[in-house]
Amino acid sequence: MENILVRGGKALSGVVEIGGSKNDALAILVGAILVPGVSVLHNIPANTDILNLLNIFRQMGVRAHFATPTTLELDASALSTSETPHDLVRQMRASFNLLGALMARFGHAEVAMPGGCNIGARPVNFHIEGLRQLGGEFTLEHGVYYGRVDRFLGANINLEFPSAGTTQHLMIAATLAMGTTTIENCAAEPEVINLAEFLNACGAKIRGAGTPIIEIEGVKTLRPTEFAILPDRMQAGTYAIASAISGGDVFLKRAVYEHCRPLFSKMLDAGIQIDAETEGVRVRRSANTIQPIDFKTMPHPGFPTDMQPILATMLTIGDGTSVITETIYENRFRYTMELAKMGADIRISGRNAIITGVKRLSGAPVVSPDLRGGAALVIAGLIAEGVTEVSDLRHIDRGYENLVLNLQNLGADIKRLPVKEGSKPCSV
Repeated sequence: MENILVRGGKALSGVVEIGGSKNDALAILVGAILVPGVSVLHNIPANTDILNLLNIFRQMGVRAHFATPTTLELDASALSTSETPHDLVRQMRASFNLLGALMARFGHAEVAMPGGCNIGARPVNFHIEGLRQLGGEFTLEHGVYYGRVDRFLGANINLEFPSAGTTQHLMIAATLAMGTTTIENCAAEPEVINLAEFLNACGAKIRGAGTPIIEIEGVKTLRPTEFAILPDRMQAGTYAIASAISGGDVFLKRAVYEHCRPLFSKMLDAGIQIDAETEGVRVRRSANTIQPIDFKTMPHPGFPTDMQPILATMLTIGDGTSVITETIYENRFRYTMELAKMGADIRISGRNAIITGVKRLSGAPVVSPDLRGGAALVIAGLIAEGVTEVSDLRHIDRGYENLVLNLQNLGADIKRLPVKEGSKPCSV
């Protein structure tokens, strides 16, 4: 077990290279198990979610080999079972998309109910209902879904909510369906578009990704391809806020401005300087104060819920009162209790967080409640007086493979150390 220790007060400066997108890579890896032969995937991140999914694959007969630290060669030709290792599947949300992929390949599958961050209700009923409309039949026993289908059949599906995970799941399943599938009220995230481009590169026939209506004309087989994962817009947003909150000047190499536009728009409103350049984005804060702002989380192209805790942390030292409305996950505000230990003035009222800026935060022992909430606490430590100790890093490791090293390279006084045996938990 390890903790992150941050001593605040250093303005960040320099260059940080944005790695591959966790969410994009997870979806494309699931899609790749439909492809016989060796696919070469570039810009694969090495966070624990990715490594866990590859471990699931290997236990099922898939060959996965890193030719370089970020280039993966994946061969699903020898995929030998449609029964997933339930203990591993329960550790991550994205693994549930294996259900449709395995049913498309084998006609049957066994996949446990997924895990992931405890940020609120994330039911799988949208996934199951969509797969049922494609012809799948399901039973749920002891926390495991058993699915069967002769072959998925094209259908007209209207999603109750534009969920990225559900959209990606149904796209993958419908790729090998007989006939044409139309999915309405789709998610429009960049990762949805990139998954469609990957599947199309493998021979799929998908149109409309990035719009509310996606049409998939089923094909019989797919072929291997070489493809690149998108830069991670959540990583880019995290380092952008780290630069801004510290009063720094950081260049986000490979960040795509357009992918981060909802966040950058709000940061500009708060007085942060953001410039799109040829190879990335520069983020700096020259003003002494951060202006208060209000925002609401919404499906893309609205403000992303994943960035809500990160931006909220910057607003804790804003010059006035900001109001955040969280419309996606009801438990997304759990991190605010930890920020309060550091002196933040945050009041929760239903789905709203009212943040009144304070002159300073102070270092304190805090516990990472989830992936983005944990990153937010590390960012808070960058400007807190004294030392902030962040524990329970397993959440952070799911989405950031080099967070501490990257912040060190930007000048932060931060380190990751083993917890000494017998020491008291920092939540006390």
